[in-house]
Formats: sequence, structure tokens, C-alpha cells
Amino acid sequence: MKDFGVKPYLFPMPVYMIGTYNEDDSVDSMAMAWGGICAEDMVALNLEEDHKTVANLRARGGFTLSVPGMDTLAESDFMGIASANKFSDKFERTGLHAVKSSRVDAPIITEYPLTLECSVVEMQQQPYGLRVLGKIENVLADEKVLDEQGRIDCGKLNTFLFDQMRNDYYAVGEVCGKAWHSGAALLKK
Repeated sequence: MKDFGVKPYLFPMPVYMIGTYNEDDSVDSMAMAWGGICAEDMVALNLEEDHKTVANLRARGGFTLSVPGMDTLAESDFMGIASANKFSDKFERTGLHAVKSSRVDAPIITEYPLTLECSVVEMQQQPYGLRVLGKIENVLADEKVLDEQGRIDCGKLNTFLFDQMRNDYYAVGEVCGKAWHSGAALLKK
């Protein structure tokens, strides 16, 4: 095995989009890969303090956490490249659209197929950076990603993952097994 030292190399890394409002009520969205579900109704975001999104989280107390689809890969990647501290028209440049959440003080980007509406519970200064804990207030899913029973079908999200080792994106969509079933035969050994 080759030794790489200390690197944040883990795969898969999800790509999430954090939606907030700026002080002038314009939309800000940033791509994030370091974070995710941390409890039944909670998410954790690991962010650098200098992000405009962090100032927005402090001021507004709400955010959306969305799963982007392949059809918005370029726009989502751009929102990970461009800083709202430098581009006041960052979101407008993408051509995406947003509506105001009725549950939290944050935008819902209508092109994203899955969105969690979240309220800020705690912002923790850690030795490694800032951790934002958010409570999931609601989950929204586009009708196009629902199955016949009205459940979210992850294959229909048509999302992508981040490869931090080579800075690539990978498409997601093929079912390859059934959780809590594929390995069940080994329980009988």
C-alpha cells in the first residue's frame, strides 16, 4: 500500500448546496462536501469562517441544504468556485431560480430536486474550524424524483459525488443492493 500521510481522502463525498440570504435579501448558495446528517433530525456543516454563507447563517438563523442534479452540475460547481464575498451577483450568474421558504429564512432553489429546510441550532468553534448544527424543519422533493408510492427515489435525483483525491465528479444512480438485506445471509452462518 502507498502511504499518503494525513489527507481528507474518503469516498464518496456528497455534494450539497447551502442556500442562504444575504443582508440585501439576495440569494447566496455555496457548494459543500464536508458535512451531512448527524442525527435523526439534524445536519452538520463544516465550514471555513470567512465564507459569506457563515455571515448569512449568523444573521438569518436559517438555511436550505440541497442535493443538486446533474442538470445543474456547472452552476453548482460555479457556486463552489466563486465567493459571494467577491461576486455580489454570484447566484444571478447561474440562471437558477429561488423562492422563499415558508419555514426558515432561506431560499429554496427550484432546480434542485431535494431540499432540506433547516434552522441553525448551534455554531461551534472547533480546533479544526466551524461546525454548524442545523435542525431539519422539513424536506421538499420535486415530483419527478418520487416513485409510484410517493417515496423519494435516489436514482431519480440524478446527482453527483465529489472525488477529493482527483477533483472529479461521479454520477450516481444505479441500485446495486438492498440495505439490511444484501448481507442478511451471513447472519445465518
